[in-house]
Amino acid sequence: MQIIREVAALRRAVAALRDAGGPVALVPTMGALHAGHMALVAEALRHAPSVVASIFVNPMQFGAGEDLATYPRREAEDAAMLEEAGCALLWAPGGEAMYPAGFATTVSVAGVSEGLCGAARPGHFNGVATVVAKLLNQVRPDVALFGEKDYQQLAVIRRMVADLDLAVEIIGVPTVREADGLALSSRNLYLSAGEREAARALPAALAEAAAAIAAGGAVGRALGTATAHLAAAGFDPIDYVELRDAETLAPVDRLARPARLLAAARMGRTRLIDNVPVVPPAGAG
Repeated sequence: MQIIREVAALRRAVAALRDAGGPVALVPTMGALHAGHMALVAEALRHAPSVVASIFVNPMQFGAGEDLATYPRREAEDAAMLEEAGCALLWAPGGEAMYPAGFATTVSVAGVSEGLCGAARPGHFNGVATVVAKLLNQVRPDVALFGEKDYQQLAVIRRMVADLDLAVEIIGVPTVREADGLALSSRNLYLSAGEREAARALPAALAEAAAAIAAGGAVGRALGTATAHLAAAGFDPIDYVELRDAETLAPVDRLARPARLLAAARMGRTRLIDNVPVVPPAGAG
């Protein structure tokens, strides 16, 4: 597996991959890789013979007081995982390659970026959209894969790609979970043993609420019960527990079409997010 850090060399390497084998897939990451990222690579290999993974801890998507300085960085271990998984190339630029002196452009996506994590982390999705736009233009893949765990992020990227007529297919990959249901995340490394035990209340509360809503229960009551369960487990603060349209992310108070139940809450110093699909029964609408 090649490791490349300069844009010109990246372009040459990707062109060679395309000449040798056809389509190219991109799996963007911030490193600290786990089985969820490997699931993205595995799915990418189903769509293209050559997979490029990127590792870049993007400062533009971290707000004041967030964990930019402490975000886990372990490139050697990550590179070994990617090579074993079948990646052809690792794009690992430094800050100057991504944001050279004088960089002055920001990509902003309205609508789907508002509310949820967009409200709790002002400016976050501008940083996400900007870096993903850059990665897509640098690699120029045929397909790019993103995890559904960051569901609002996925919606933002899909909207940006559609609005800007970018020639890439965006593929969402289902969340990979631990045996007790907790969604895999690089930030799970921050949890103490006790916090990790308590954190399993997050997927459990979402699953219970989703089942209640899908069975015809009142949305407000299900969301209130889920919030109470999170508070009882020790989550504080709870940023949101909301039901949104699966495509537009508009708020939903009555289940008539596919929706997504999303939550974000802090366990100790660690902010966890999760979401589950909620599908109306046949004939509803």
